Amino acid sequence: MSAVGLPHRIHLPSVDGVLRWPAIEALVAAHGRAVVLGAVRDELAARRLAGEVGADIDIAAGIAGRALAIMAPSLQKVFNLTGTVLHTNLGRAPLPPEAIEAIVKVASGATNLEFDLATGKRGDRDDHVESWLCRLTGAEAATVVNNNAAAVLLTLNTLAPRREVIVSRGELVEIGGAFRLPDIMVRAGCKLREVGTTNRTHLADYREAIGPRTALLLKAHASNYRVEGFTAAVPEAQLASLAKENTLPFVVDLGSGTLTDLVRFGLPHEPTPAETLAHGADLVTFSGDKLLGGPQAGVIVGHADLVARIKKNPMKRAMRCDKLTIAALDAVLRLYADPDRLAQRVPVIRLLTRHPDAIAASAQRVVSLVAKWLGARAVVDTIPVQSQIGSGSLPIDLLPSMALRIVPQGGKRASGRALDGIAAAFRALPVPVIGRIAEGAFLLDLRCLEDEQEFRALFTGEASR
Repeated sequence: MSAVGLPHRIHLPSVDGVLRWPAIEALVAAHGRAVVLGAVRDELAARRLAGEVGADIDIAAGIAGRALAIMAPSLQKVFNLTGTVLHTNLGRAPLPPEAIEAIVKVASGATNLEFDLATGKRGDRDDHVESWLCRLTGAEAATVVNNNAAAVLLTLNTLAPRREVIVSRGELVEIGGAFRLPDIMVRAGCKLREVGTTNRTHLADYREAIGPRTALLLKAHASNYRVEGFTAAVPEAQLASLAKENTLPFVVDLGSGTLTDLVRFGLPHEPTPAETLAHGADLVTFSGDKLLGGPQAGVIVGHADLVARIKKNPMKRAMRCDKLTIAALDAVLRLYADPDRLAQRVPVIRLLTRHPDAIAASAQRVVSLVAKWLGARAVVDTIPVQSQIGSGSLPIDLLPSMALRIVPQGGKRASGRALDGIAAAFRALPVPVIGRIAEGAFLLDLRCLEDEQEFRALFTGEASR
């Protein structure tokens, strides 16, 4: 006899009858009648279509599985072992504890998001981050929108509607998801004026293109690609002087953006907004969730009069950040007040500067555990690999790392289906593990594995979703 009814049924029970089973009543108490009712109907319909009946306990288990699947959150934590630190598909920069705490603090109730506590009047949500952005970049003013593409779009729509924007042909970048700078310019209502060639653009090219319909000069930093060999590009300071001669704004899209010189951490140099403004740029745009290490945001810094015009654009409201983003960004910006401790306090910088010996030691500690979990399905060892920074940041610079190499039984002759099966097995863990397939193996690059204890628990049966 089953725990919830007859040991086996000849006919399927009714929906109302199933809803009175104790196990199903418990599901209703946990998840609500509407969800469970849908699960009951779907389970019975599936069994009817398949010509299956089964025991009551099996039917109840099927219903429970459907209800839990409906209620399971779609967005969940994963282990990023792809070898790409700033992985766009996996959420880019992990936030520091200070930012998470700030989000929690403002999420549960009312805040002074747009309320001036000193005067008791309406305030500006940008006020919570503007002073820090100005302090860290040397800008006169700043504003924030929901990502850097929005920052570029809003800037162009404000300063160059129905007019020409001069850009080097070699800087007409495409960012993730096939979003291209020329397309953004069309949506911004301005006209692209290309100058130079793919690999070489000179100051004279810009000078000759300036005319009565020119609105501004735009430079897009090559943050997600690099052209090498027979190349020429005009330095920012020269473009700034040319723009000033013609009373035009000079705007620089840094793309990734970092608020500190990464060379101090042994990483390649990436231009900072402060450097770009010092070279004479009037406005600089950059991302918040890449090398800066904060939440998704697009930052615009520069001359006060231009920022004021941008903030008055009606599109600004459609692109504004919510209180959670502002709280997180404010918390991360404050960490930059102490640059000597950034490598410990900002996760992105900590992951990028992680010593290869530490990664190798971690690999040695977990390799046998993963091998035991896989059993006869695959052979597991460790190999040196190269991590990449990702999200269009320092595109050709690689970082030495160590990976678990997982080869399905069959060695080099292992099929793609076998590799896909291994990858799927890791994605099905209570906390999904995301790696990459390369050279006939499934690789788990351990550069971003900081919580080794939680990772180990996945293979010992101690983890739960």
